[in-house]
Amino acid sequence: MAGRSRRGAVTTVSSWAQLIDELYHESWDRSIERFRSPYVFRGMGLAASDLSTSLQRLNAGYRGIGSLETHLLRNFRKYAHADAAAGDSIWNWMALAAHHGLPTRMLDWTYSPFVALHFATENLAYYNSDAAIWCVNHRETNQLLPARLRKELDEEGSNAFTVDMLTRSGGTLEKFQALFRRDFVLFLEPPSLSSRIVNQFALFSLMSRADVSLDKWLKSHPSLSRKITIPANLKWEIRDKLDQAGITERILFPGLDGITAWLTRYYTRKAGGTPEDVLRDRTTAEQLRRGSQ
Repeated sequence: MAGRSRRGAVTTVSSWAQLIDELYHESWDRSIERFRSPYVFRGMGLAASDLSTSLQRLNAGYRGIGSLETHLLRNFRKYAHADAAAGDSIWNWMALAAHHGLPTRMLDWTYSPFVALHFATENLAYYNSDAAIWCVNHRETNQLLPARLRKELDEEGSNAFTVDMLTRSGGTLEKFQALFRRDFVLFLEPPSLSSRIVNQFALFSLMSRADVSLDKWLKSHPSLSRKITIPANLKWEIRDKLDQAGITERILFPGLDGITAWLTRYYTRKAGGTPEDVLRDRTTAEQLRRGSQ
């Protein structure tokens, strides 16, 4: 099809129809004759944003990010005992910490292209800027994993790790980082810590080292990802169609905060409302976003 995006390329769409076509590109699985996309998705309100983790952004350029991560997790475990995750796996603790907003090496993704579209269009303060959807073929990134991790996936017949699977193969951060001399990325399905994770079809990316840039890693493996740029002038149409499809804060962030964020955004005028409206919406959206990472 003319205009079809290529792997490793950045494609700018010009219509809702083209956007949907791009999101479901390569989703036909001949082996089972069903539509099963090999991609996971991340929506970003600003197309210029990179794929740095919250830990990397916490101390940009700091060489001791690995040590910083250890300190953060140790203290989180110490003070969060009353709300501790089930079991003692470092990956369970990291997922729990990330879910509650602690800076970690984890980056949130979703199996749902529509959920990714929600996060690309949730913040009205960014409606004058282009958005983007990152698409990563996690089936093919698995082929670059250390043999021990690939074996774990093969034995389970899975394309993503659970905490139990990762604990068996790399029980500590030190053992995990020693699995392979070359950098790699894997995808982890977190425990169902809340209905938000379940409703968002969420999973985390996890780099082999805390200081490794996923952007740079993907650039060195250009066949594994695509980036779809969404022009600012297309955001309102996307947002309205997502709302009608039920992809809203009310569903993705169950509870009163989600209802409030949905209603505030839904009834904001297309021009963006007053500066106070925009600021309030941006603050609410960012609070919700942090609570889901």
